[in-house]
Amino acid sequence: MANLIGAIDQGTTSTRFVLVDAEGEFVAMSQREHTQIYPRPGWVEHDGVEIWRNTEAVIAEALEAAEVTAADIRAIGITNQRETTLVWDAVTGEPLANAIVWQDTRTDALCRELGGDVGADRFREATGLPLATYFAGPKIRWLLDNVPAVAASAAEGTARFGTMDSWVIWNLAGEHVTDVTNASRTMLMGLETLQWSDELLAAIGVPSSMMPKIVPSVGLVGRATGLLDGVPVAGILGDQQAAMFGQACFGAGDAKNTYGTGCFMLVNTGTQPVQSKSGLLTTVAYQVGEGKARYALEGSVAIAGAAVQWLRDNLRMIDSASEVEGLAGEVDDNGDVYFVPAFSGLFAPYWRADARGVIAGLTRYAKAGHIARAVLESVAYQSRDVLDAMRTDAGVELASLKVDGGMVHNDLLMQFQADVLGVPVIKPVVTETTVLGAAYAAGLAVGFWSGIDEVRSHWAEERRYEPSMAAGDRERLYASWKKAVSKSLDWVDHGQARA
Repeated sequence: MANLIGAIDQGTTSTRFVLVDAEGEFVAMSQREHTQIYPRPGWVEHDGVEIWRNTEAVIAEALEAAEVTAADIRAIGITNQRETTLVWDAVTGEPLANAIVWQDTRTDALCRELGGDVGADRFREATGLPLATYFAGPKIRWLLDNVPAVAASAAEGTARFGTMDSWVIWNLAGEHVTDVTNASRTMLMGLETLQWSDELLAAIGVPSSMMPKIVPSVGLVGRATGLLDGVPVAGILGDQQAAMFGQACFGAGDAKNTYGTGCFMLVNTGTQPVQSKSGLLTTVAYQVGEGKARYALEGSVAIAGAAVQWLRDNLRMIDSASEVEGLAGEVDDNGDVYFVPAFSGLFAPYWRADARGVIAGLTRYAKAGHIARAVLESVAYQSRDVLDAMRTDAGVELASLKVDGGMVHNDLLMQFQADVLGVPVIKPVVTETTVLGAAYAAGLAVGFWSGIDEVRSHWAEERRYEPSMAAGDRERLYASWKKAVSKSLDWVDHGQARA
């Protein structure tokens, strides 16, 4: 009898396949990184073919490690980097260009053009999103305008758009679908109708023939081929919504923060979308079958773990990401050094594509440890920015914050996060909640787990970080952070050629 659930996690820097048992524990996992392509400053691309080949490879490796076959797997879930945009041809099945990654800023001028006299909020009421380089709709339009092969395929009616969930499922099961969470990140879906909007498609200039079918997050969408031949594909969630699912944030007011390449705080707002007036995103949290969708407020931070990678790869201050905590721990405080990682502009709550990264407060006293500490502290400060906006928009007063992602193993960062927020920070036993959430979605769809309550019962706390900083110190440090942010703005002039 099939006693495992499989889950594919197609992330920004790597692709993983995991096998999960009935207790929600990992049986096997394989992971492969893919190439980050930087054609120009501010441009970030991925090779769709490389990503699919890696997906096939990690599936094979995990099956071999667990000594199982497709017959042992009840269903497959998929989670993915969300706004990353790929267009391929339905006849050849080949990408027509590299995928444009969510961090990419090349659509800045197009977004300002689309905003017209109204500005960034032109489509906010319908979509919950500001016009920004982050989202997929303008990326599709850019590809149509700038890549002749995409325009030609669209004219023939054979061009297909997808975020990476759609690309993986197309190759895995031959279906052209996406779920409501990923669709809500395109600027092309009505937030309440959960369908593609003819008005939005026309306004942004995207043919409806390119678009995948929108399906619930939890539900059967097809059956796999290849090594997983016949296994139901039964769950799809964008990565941050999957992390919410894996953290069992099923009740209104439940919140989580994921520390990965970027940093993403989401709070469940129930069955009604809450429009933000403080720079947050209104997004779909998940939909189970044909039930009512759940919504969330989200604060998206572009650069978190990526800043540590920058220390490693660009500045070569450390040899591995895990060394950053030791380097930062060589000093007692930040030495009045602040780092604003606006490599791709600033996302929530600022939404400033003209911002660029700065290191502020340098003196002859500053050394490598201060810079490393400032990099870690920048992640916590950006999360404070988001939480303050959530308090304003939804009246959210968190009693605690659940955290997950690779950076939660950094005790220095987690303690500082608790200190700068003034609330306990809770790390679960299983911190890889994104891929776990995708597994839960698939398992619920096929009855592997009985319901939400059983999934919730699997969540367990490993460690709690209690705030210990005096309120006056907290606010003094945060005021200096806000000053540093102000120094990063207006770096790129609107008339200047953009990357």
